[in-house]
Amino acid sequence: MSDRRGFIQQMAALMGGMALHEHVFGAYPDLSTAIVAREGDEEAFWRQVRAAFASSPTIVNLNNGGVSPSPRAALEALDHYNRMCNEAPSYYMWRILDQDREPLRMNLARLAGVSPEEIALVRNATEALNTVIFGLPLKAGDEVVVSTYDYPNMANAWRQRAMRDGITLVHADPKLPSADEAAIADAFISNFTPRTKLVHLTHVVNWNGQIMPVRRIADEAHKRGIEVLVDGAHSFALLDHTIADLGCDYWGTSLHKWLCAPFGNGLLWISREKIGKVWPLLSNDKPTGEDIRKFETLGTRSFPVEMATGYSLELHELIGTARKQQRLHFLKTYWMERLQDVPGIAFHTLPEPRYSCAIGTFSLQGRRANLLSEELFNKWKVHTVGIEREARPGLEAGFNHVRVTPNVYTTLDELDRFVEAVRAVAKG
Repeated sequence: MSDRRGFIQQMAALMGGMALHEHVFGAYPDLSTAIVAREGDEEAFWRQVRAAFASSPTIVNLNNGGVSPSPRAALEALDHYNRMCNEAPSYYMWRILDQDREPLRMNLARLAGVSPEEIALVRNATEALNTVIFGLPLKAGDEVVVSTYDYPNMANAWRQRAMRDGITLVHADPKLPSADEAAIADAFISNFTPRTKLVHLTHVVNWNGQIMPVRRIADEAHKRGIEVLVDGAHSFALLDHTIADLGCDYWGTSLHKWLCAPFGNGLLWISREKIGKVWPLLSNDKPTGEDIRKFETLGTRSFPVEMATGYSLELHELIGTARKQQRLHFLKTYWMERLQDVPGIAFHTLPEPRYSCAIGTFSLQGRRANLLSEELFNKWKVHTVGIEREARPGLEAGFNHVRVTPNVYTTLDELDRFVEAVRAVAKG
């Protein structure tokens, strides 16, 4: 209740100093619920959430899968901490804000459902996962099972590790999208051999939004003594789960995606008993130590970005992960249902919540995805992302579709504009 009340008060100040007197909050201790109850409209709550963001009134931003904007409170905090640091940089950065990382670590660990002593604050998912990829004691002849759907930065990291150390990469090639979890899992499990040391799993595939059966694969891997690394860039602060639910050994994410933290923010999680064997990506005086903080020796870093993350976390916790997941799945389904009858359209994301959430993809017959995305923006100011990639059988899956990713601040009016734009483009 108090969190919701504080949220309303904060937004009132941000929306031009609007005066909301104390007796209003006394009458409506949970104002958002009161509005919804009166109007019978869930959209009332989400209109309040939108007001917490400095969303463009002209551009419909439907590429939140790449990076999401931060709420106004986080932006103001970022400016505040930047100004503070510039008053006396070495004092405020190293003696003050460097210590404030610990409460942030605890709060993020609580959301992730793990111990703070297993969480390292890094700059993005790429850094988090590269730390594990290059830090594990693998040697020539060891096998790592990866996927034809992995994110390019991760695929390149594994290729570099293979070139440097002679490890063998084995590519699982699941047929996606798919509701057959057994078949998806078997695409990985069937590639396990006595030489397999680790399997790399992408929890939510960035290309098409497929939610992968990570726990099912991880359990089979552990039966064979195989470790599990999970790319959680598109699932943390979106899907209602904890790291423990995945049954993995290593995990990384970006906080500037679904947590809406300032740009250049990430988390690395390593099971406590495995911290000591992973070498840090950057040098540390105790590289084989068991303190998770050995992965945070980045030199001079953006302390304001880290500190402002707490404000994004507060907004997330006000909404709640389960409610956010439900909302974003609803938004994806909303636009997909309204485009089903468009001639030549094909969807590459399943609509069921078990297999997808926020990310949805489509294509129009005979149209290049990049050109289609450009046309949506140039004529309608709807920002999506075209994904084109030639298939490399057994190595990389191919794509020619447009990815559409709303966020909590996206309105139904904006999605209606997107639907209208796609229909017009399809006719043209």
